Amino acid sequence: MKLLSDIKLAIVGLGYVGLPLAVEFGKQRSVVGFDINQKRIDELKAGHDFTLETEPDELRAASQLSFSTKLDDLRACNCFIVTVPTPIDAHKRPDLTPLIKASETVGKVLKVGDIVIYESTVYPGCTEEDCVPVLEKFSGLKFNQDFYCGYSPERINPGDKEHRVTTIKKVTSGSTPESADLVDALYNQIITAGTHKASSIKVAEAAKVIENTQRDLNIALINELALIFNKMGIDTEEVLQAAGSKWNFLPFRPGLVGGHCIGVDPYYLTHKAQSIGYHPEIILAGRRLNDSMGAYVVAQLVKAMTKRRLQVDGARILVMGLTFKENCPDLRNTRVVDIVAELKDYNCQVDVFDPWVTVEEAQHEYGIAPVAQPDQGAYDGIILAVAHHQFQELGSEKIREFGKTGHVLYDLKYLFPVQASDLRL
Repeated sequence: MKLLSDIKLAIVGLGYVGLPLAVEFGKQRSVVGFDINQKRIDELKAGHDFTLETEPDELRAASQLSFSTKLDDLRACNCFIVTVPTPIDAHKRPDLTPLIKASETVGKVLKVGDIVIYESTVYPGCTEEDCVPVLEKFSGLKFNQDFYCGYSPERINPGDKEHRVTTIKKVTSGSTPESADLVDALYNQIITAGTHKASSIKVAEAAKVIENTQRDLNIALINELALIFNKMGIDTEEVLQAAGSKWNFLPFRPGLVGGHCIGVDPYYLTHKAQSIGYHPEIILAGRRLNDSMGAYVVAQLVKAMTKRRLQVDGARILVMGLTFKENCPDLRNTRVVDIVAELKDYNCQVDVFDPWVTVEEAQHEYGIAPVAQPDQGAYDGIILAVAHHQFQELGSEKIREFGKTGHVLYDLKYLFPVQASDLRL
């Protein structure tokens, strides 16, 4: 087993997770940042990060970090941290394609004594059951004899400038006691919040996947409460504020549940559970409810428009916000697209406005072309879908100027006081 000082590090995958990690390590040691996307590498070399997770001065501070798309640049490395996406497919099944492809890449340059650490969110057992065989196949080496593995789940929170990679406690693990110690020591070089060394890779994998499953279920509960309170004519936010006066009440809010973690991770856990003969009930019930919220929001809007005798067929609707959360450009698994699709089923004309996203990315990911600016006095309905600070600063009165006389304003994110909007979740 190598010494910490002998490690020559590579980060494979330079997205929301990999780049901040590479930058922090690049301040202290030589790091190769590898990605298959040449455009991404070119922009990073030019000092720009489109995810906005890393500022230009931070990129400059990582003086020992180099960027490459070339496999040969990985050959001198002996420790590989894999930080590629783990999405779900159209049938909500885990899509391990990026993970397997990254494992193939690493396997081609793997040498005796090397260690491969995975950060991608997976189900318990995935590293050793799915990734290791690929590493063995492409390297011709034997696991835990010629090379070793570790798992340290990412805890990146896109758009959060307070909780950064170094200030969030890191779970670590290894395939042998010695490799676990090395992985833990490596991360402790940059993680100021400290680490938690799990007893096995499977424990670390399970810990990651339940973090977001727990949040998903908590939000599902609040979403269901919102459905109930709406039927009773009670404002959900007022109820939550009242309940929140108790010290141990958890401050969750209703809404759309998307993103690369909360809306995805539970499906990885349930997939694994079903493969071993257990059929989850609570987890999938929460997922079904959260996945139905887009349709519910549109149904509420249509009902309110109908009461005001606004024609729904052909109506112009403005959806404000497309990203999966506020104040970041991350479009991964955004559930705002459910609202847009549902509105189009009603034959509505939908304009999407989001100052955080580019037309090119939205068009590529979802076939949606956001408008540069909403039209004044043009819309029958307005949905505040994402709580960007620009919308907060604009204010409800200015936002209402986008609407026709008698329009319906739906404040999905409680951005303004209850009296400022016509509908709240």
